[in-house]
This record gives sequence, C-alpha cells and structure tokens, in this order.
Amino acid sequence: MKAAGHWLGIDLGTSGVKMLLMNAVQEAVALRQAKLDVSRPRPGRSEQDPRWWWEAVKSALDELAGAHGEEMAQVRGIGLSGQMHGATLLDANDRVLRPCILWNDGRSEAECAALDARADFAGIGGNLVMPGFTAPKIEWVRTHEPDIFERVAKVLLPKDWLRLCLAGEHLSDMSDSAGTLWMDVGGRCWSSELLAATGLSEGHMPGLVEGSEPAGRLRPELADRWGMAVMPVIAGGGGDNAASAAGVGAVAPGTGFVSLGTSGVLFVATEGFAPNVDAAVHAFCH
Repeated sequence: MKAAGHWLGIDLGTSGVKMLLMNAVQEAVALRQAKLDVSRPRPGRSEQDPRWWWEAVKSALDELAGAHGEEMAQVRGIGLSGQMHGATLLDANDRVLRPCILWNDGRSEAECAALDARADFAGIGGNLVMPGFTAPKIEWVRTHEPDIFERVAKVLLPKDWLRLCLAGEHLSDMSDSAGTLWMDVGGRCWSSELLAATGLSEGHMPGLVEGSEPAGRLRPELADRWGMAVMPVIAGGGGDNAASAAGVGAVAPGTGFVSLGTSGVLFVATEGFAPNVDAAVHAFCH
C-alpha cells in the first residue's frame, strides 16, 4: 500500500528561495527556486526587503501548485529553514519598519564593543559579539535610527517572518534563535539580561519551540490558493546549517559537514553546550 501525504521544505537563502516537494517515502517530487537580490546601500552594508522573500515564496509555490497539483493537494507538513541572524523589525501591527539588516552586514562594529562591555554575552550567549549577529544590528538601529527603534514591537529572524506570513504566528526555533545573541544558549531560553542590554524585553521576541515541534498551520486562504486539501502544520524548523545537519544526518556527537554557499561553514555536533569563545567558534543549539 502506497504511503499517503507529501511534505514541503522551504529554505530562505541569501541569494534565493528554494522549495522541495517530497512524497511520504522521502523521494523528491519537484524543486523550485526563486532568486533574490541584495541591497548594498553603502560599503559594508547588506540588506533585503522582507517583502522580496514573500513574493519569491508565493511565486515558487504558485509554480509548484500549477505543475504538481495532485501532489500539492496532499501536503501535510511544511518545514522552514533559512539564513540566520537577520534583523526583521516589526511594529505593533506586524508592519516591517525597515529593510532587514542581513548576517553579512558589517556596520555595527562599534556597537559590538559597547555591548561586550555591557553584559556577559560570551558567558550566557556562548558567542563573541560580532557584527554578523542580530543584537549588534538592533543596537545600531537604536543609536542611528531611534525613531524606528521606538516603534519596534517584534524582532523576527528571516525564516520566522515567512512563518508569520504563512501562519500568522510569532514563533522561532532554538537553533536560529541561538544566533541572535539574546539567548541563554545553555538554558535554551531568552536571556532578560542580554535583551535588556539592547533596550529590549522578552515581549519583543517570538515564542520558542524545538525545531521538530509544530509551530503554526498554513492560513486557510493560502492552503486554498495552492490547492492543499488541509491546512498543513508548519514545523519549528531551523537555521540553515542546523537544518542541513539534520538533513545529512550530522546529529550524533562528533559528526559534521562542510557547507559552501554565500558563506562557508564547518559544522560539528556536540553532546551539549560547549562554547569556545576564545577560538571564535559559534555555539548554537541543535
């Protein structure tokens, strides 16, 4: 008897969005991609308008629905992964306040030094304070764009802004959130001390779930648009490299892989929280 159900993976990269439609026995049915541009308003700066992400996702899913309607009707679950660290700032009505400052934006070097002296980011967050992380980006906005900072009600990572569009939920997973520098990585929870150092509170953060836990359902009007018979559950998902690790089976202590994309990563799984700040090794939840 043939297994029922299909599954959809959505990856929000820096250079594009990728979609993978799989059947119940994990065979690839279809792949779609949509390219993304990066705005560089000044040297060392890197931004994307979150609306570009959503338009790319809708375009790719429209293509899948048009070419694979029977399989899309059977989609039961959606997995999300994406580029990490980007600061997507929302007001109280979930409107985007400015373009997302991306992981490879280097404008916040001065803010890094200030934050490092203000709170124990290395001890609690398990990582050096570097411009690539989310917290220094928000501190830059706080310093240079105070009118925008005052209107910030939520801060979402890129893939979690897509979740908001897909499901209407403010939720994130542990692996992606560990890259913000606001998380107590060992405790797998938000740190009020680290948030306060950037003028924020836990109320500005999404709820936290494990990557394999349910984190919303596709909105009914979107399920109708793409011909899905039910409203698929959306998994917590993961940051791009944590999701890749699960995909290739690098989950046991000592296993790892090399990823070469817009960035290069050497990823190794450990038994538990094992920060190595002196060597500038990133320590994220898995």
